[in-house]
Amino acid sequence: MKLSLNWLKNYVSLTASADEITRALTFLGFEVEGVHRTGLAPIANLVVGEILTRDKHPNADKLSVCSVRVAPDGAPTQIVCGAPNCDAGRRVPVALPGCVLGGDFKIKQSKIRGVESNGMMCSARELGLGDDHQGLLILSPDAPLGQPVHEALGAGDVVFDVEVTPNRPDALSHVGMARELAAWFKLPLAYPAAAFTAVPPEAAAVGASLLAGVQVAADEACPLYTAHIIQGVKIAPSPDWLQKALTAVGLRPINNVVDVTNYVLLETGQPLHAFDAKKIRGPRLLVRHAADGEKLITLDGKERTLSSQNLVIADAERALVVAGVMGGADAEVDNTTVDLVLESAYFKPTGIRRTSKQIQLSSDSSYRFERGVDPRGVLPAARRAIDLILQTAGGRVLGPAYVVGAEPTTVTEITLAPDYVRERCGFEISDPDQRDTLERLELDVSHETTDGEGRTVWTVSVPSWRGDLERPIDLVEEILRVYGTEKIPTQRPVVRAVVSGDDPVALFARKAATVLVGQGFTEAVNYTLRSAAELDRWATKAAAEELRLANPLAEDQSHLRRSLIPGLLDTIRFNQARQNTETRFFETGRTFREVNGAVYELVSAAFVVALPEAVRGWKPRELPDFHAAKRLVLDLASSAGVVLRDEQFRAVNAGSTAWQDGHSAEAGSFQEGCEVRVGLVNLALTRAAGIDGPVLAGLIEILPDKLRQSSGPVRYKPVSTFPAATRDLALIADDSVPAAQVLTALTKSARKALNNAFALERVELFDLYRGTGLPDGKKSLAFGLVFRAADRTLTDDEVNKVFAAVQQDIEAAGYPVRR
Repeated sequence: MKLSLNWLKNYVSLTASADEITRALTFLGFEVEGVHRTGLAPIANLVVGEILTRDKHPNADKLSVCSVRVAPDGAPTQIVCGAPNCDAGRRVPVALPGCVLGGDFKIKQSKIRGVESNGMMCSARELGLGDDHQGLLILSPDAPLGQPVHEALGAGDVVFDVEVTPNRPDALSHVGMARELAAWFKLPLAYPAAAFTAVPPEAAAVGASLLAGVQVAADEACPLYTAHIIQGVKIAPSPDWLQKALTAVGLRPINNVVDVTNYVLLETGQPLHAFDAKKIRGPRLLVRHAADGEKLITLDGKERTLSSQNLVIADAERALVVAGVMGGADAEVDNTTVDLVLESAYFKPTGIRRTSKQIQLSSDSSYRFERGVDPRGVLPAARRAIDLILQTAGGRVLGPAYVVGAEPTTVTEITLAPDYVRERCGFEISDPDQRDTLERLELDVSHETTDGEGRTVWTVSVPSWRGDLERPIDLVEEILRVYGTEKIPTQRPVVRAVVSGDDPVALFARKAATVLVGQGFTEAVNYTLRSAAELDRWATKAAAEELRLANPLAEDQSHLRRSLIPGLLDTIRFNQARQNTETRFFETGRTFREVNGAVYELVSAAFVVALPEAVRGWKPRELPDFHAAKRLVLDLASSAGVVLRDEQFRAVNAGSTAWQDGHSAEAGSFQEGCEVRVGLVNLALTRAAGIDGPVLAGLIEILPDKLRQSSGPVRYKPVSTFPAATRDLALIADDSVPAAQVLTALTKSARKALNNAFALERVELFDLYRGTGLPDGKKSLAFGLVFRAADRTLTDDEVNKVFAAVQQDIEAAGYPVRR
């Protein structure tokens, strides 16, 4: 936001320098991004002169020969000029020989078309004061001859470019910033005086023919709407003071009425809109939601297509204004306007923010409405604008004055103890200093009492424009920033060391990232909010409804994400479209699950691998498959302290829209606190997403409480230095029995036979056979059993004894030994 120092001085008598004001704004919490000084810098030999005579140049049709006096008692000098307005009697800037203008342009005596010229009379552009080069810059007729031009033009202005945080909409105005500076410099604040208070009784119903009524059909989006009628205005350029004020802060003057609404917006922070009354059909105004597909041409000349989520101000036939954002061309004020309807309203910030983003249109009005304007400033701003319109455009105010709705309620009081302020600040601020600081910000102490411990307690009244103040700690911040953070005493910091580990959720995310980065994956970060179309593919309708946001800001970010995989698929598509060679991506983050109507937050890690049809390279490498992906999922589970066994995996339910039937598996469950899925993503889904080739993916989702369950310290044992003993065993099982189930049974039998005599180091499957020698529907699984002792070399006798017991026990379990 741009702030004009001259404008600020209308409300607070600032004598501080621009540097001091910049420092004050910074300490008050507003970043000053730039300071721009306007006006003319001193230039030697640039003085006020008066044109005495103007004669036609003998050798040029468009040049004039002027006699110019540049000193009260001095002789006139001759200057050749090409400006059309170099008329006798006018006082203008004169650059005498020796003067150096912008661009190192040196003025000297010369002959122009054979006529001597002793200087140059200047336009505004030649002095760097604007773009006007059509004629000379005309000075005041009272400007003393010979006076330096920079003195005749005045001191200029200082404009501060200030960044205002979103929680401080009250500071998006000159009055708001003047209030802050008045508190800092301990100066009185003068609010703009309003002469208009109400419609005169004799005109109370005269304006009904211009505006017969106002109706608000969307009071949840527009709690308060006001409209005043002004008859008989004369549209003309604004007076000089108004044009200078707007130009200083970067606005282009348009006409007196429009300029007044812009001036009041920047003065008070309350957006206004003026309608040409004769263009309102009905003549009525209706505040309503737009129809889906309804169109409106805004003041910037562009046609906007609206939806039912957008609020408009309409007449009896069509929409006239995108409420809170920009007016429409159908009811704009132009040179033919005679009668006005002045709108001042309070719109809910969420609706204006949604509309501005949806139609991709931001304005000074929407910028303020979407942050929240002062609900009690609606009528005062309208009255201020009426005063200025009557002053600059004439006319008279007619009734009825329409006020529909009421101001929304705001926090009005906060209880604060001065001792609480001192505790939070960590240093002494006396009660009188605290109270004085609050009252300088118009946070008045309306009541004082004591609590049960005898401590002073204040009830602080919060003005309506400070909607960001809700709790006692907010008032502590106000006291500290105005009292002065530079007054915090310097002392050696004392820090108590706190010994604690990182949160298990953060530890898991780091471990998972380490595992996957080590396997050549690239980390991706996607939005937590996803589209409804995505949820339809990855969740049930009931779950999608539970994960839907009540007030989404964008259509494609309307739901909490159900899975990390869709975002990673978007990443693959994005990279394939740009012919990037990366094919492996992973992400860690939070996902959300609906279970029996309740929404749970899960910690998740996922990876995807795009499987190209052909890989270019001097040495072709084997592509990853299901088993490679499963190994990664097991490593991720291990990072979370979860042990998954092969027999726990089962095929993903047939008919899944997310995973390919017959090529994907899952293990665990939500009830167990951990669930994993691995395999091919549904091929129809990847084709619909525009991805080339199949995609292999893995996913682990864990309840945070399961991660936080302590698994105890890790215990280590020495590695045996003695050799191992290996025995091979082939077992016959039904084709339908998973190999993992047989391996588990064999491991159990081996441990039973050992009875802790020595260690079973591992059991591993190394062969699968179907065919001759086996009955139909049967298969042979060959396992290797590795035994080892920590204190000796095992003998064949003791190993064979255990091995015989293993065979006997496993056959009893229903798995015959193949001999």
